[in-house]
Amino acid sequence: MDDLKEKYLAKIADAEDEAALEDLRVQAIGKKGEISLKMRELGRMSPEERQVAGPKLNALKNEITSALAARKAALADAALEERLRNEWLDVTLPGRPRRQGSIHPVSQVTEEITAIFADMGFAVAEGPQIESDWYNFDALNIPPEHPARQEHDTFFMSRAPGDTRPPHVLRTHTSPVQIRAMQAQGAPIRIIAPGRVYRMDMDQTHTPMFHQVEGLAVGRDISMANLKWVLEEFCRAFFEVDEVEIRFRASHFPFTEPSAEVDIRCSWDGGSLKLGEGDDWMEILGSGMVHPKVLEAGGIDPQQWQGFAFGIGIDRLAMLKYGIPDLRAFFESDLRWLRHYGFPALDIPTLHGGLSR
Repeated sequence: MDDLKEKYLAKIADAEDEAALEDLRVQAIGKKGEISLKMRELGRMSPEERQVAGPKLNALKNEITSALAARKAALADAALEERLRNEWLDVTLPGRPRRQGSIHPVSQVTEEITAIFADMGFAVAEGPQIESDWYNFDALNIPPEHPARQEHDTFFMSRAPGDTRPPHVLRTHTSPVQIRAMQAQGAPIRIIAPGRVYRMDMDQTHTPMFHQVEGLAVGRDISMANLKWVLEEFCRAFFEVDEVEIRFRASHFPFTEPSAEVDIRCSWDGGSLKLGEGDDWMEILGSGMVHPKVLEAGGIDPQQWQGFAFGIGIDRLAMLKYGIPDLRAFFESDLRWLRHYGFPALDIPTLHGGLSR
C-alpha cells in the first residue's frame, strides 16, 4: 500500500492537465483500478486480516481522491490566472461610440404620440395581445359574417380537437383595450391605446404584425367637432407644422356611427411630401362617434354618455414623418438601417423641447 501511495501521489503531482488526472483516477480507483482490485481481495481474507487491511485501503482511497481534487483545483486556478493575463482590459478606457445603441423609429414615434396626447389629457391604456373572440369582435359590434372574422384576415389560436370554448385570436386592433378600459374605469374617460396588432397582410406597405394607436374619449357632450379639434392639434404637433387642414369623408366601421376617414391636405413637390399646403389629400386615419352597442359592451349607458374614437397606424406615421420608404425594413433587424433612421437613446420627445431633434 505504501508503494501504491507513493506511486500515485507522485504521478498526480506531475499531471499537467485534467485529462491526465482522469487517466490516473481510472488507474487507481476506477472499477478495474489497482486500489479497487485490492479492495476486492478483502473478501478472501480472514476477519483478523480484514480488520487491519480494510481501514488502510479506505484511507489510501480517500487520500488519492483528495489529491486528485486538489490537483484539479490547482490546474483550474492556473488556467484562470493565465486567461486573466492574456485577456487583461483597462476598464477605465472610454467607451466606443460606434457601439452605442439607437432607438427604433417605432419606439420613438410611440413616445412622440404619447407626449402629444398626454398634453391633451389622455392616459395610456394597455391590454393583452391574445384576445378572446368577444373582446376583439363581438364587443365592438363586428357581426359574425364580417370578413375580418375569417381566417384569411385574422390569426386564430389553435385549439384542441373537440374544444367548444370560444376561440382566441391575435388582436387585429387595439380596440379591445378600449372595452377593457371602459369596463374598469367607466365614464368619463380619455385614453390612448398603443401596441402591436396582427393581420394577414404582407406587401410593401403591410406586414403581419404592425403597430397601432387608438384613442377614446367619452363624456356628456362630446361631438365630432371635439374629434376634429383633437386630430388637428395632434397633426400640427406631430408633424411640427404651423397649420394643417383635415377633412372627414363618410365611411363605415362597425364600432362607430357616424364613421369618417380622415384626410390631411398635402402636396408632392419634387417627390417631397409637404403637409398643410397644396391641392392633394392623403388619408391618415379612421375615426367616428362610438357606437351605442360598443358603449354598452363597455358597461356605459349610451343614453347618458357619448364619445369619439380613432385609430392610427404608428408605422405609417413614422414613414410619413421621417421619409422611410419601405415598411418591411422596420422588422428586418438591419443595423445599418437602424443607425440611419434610429434616434439617440437620450433623445426623449417632449412638447416644450421638440419632438424630434
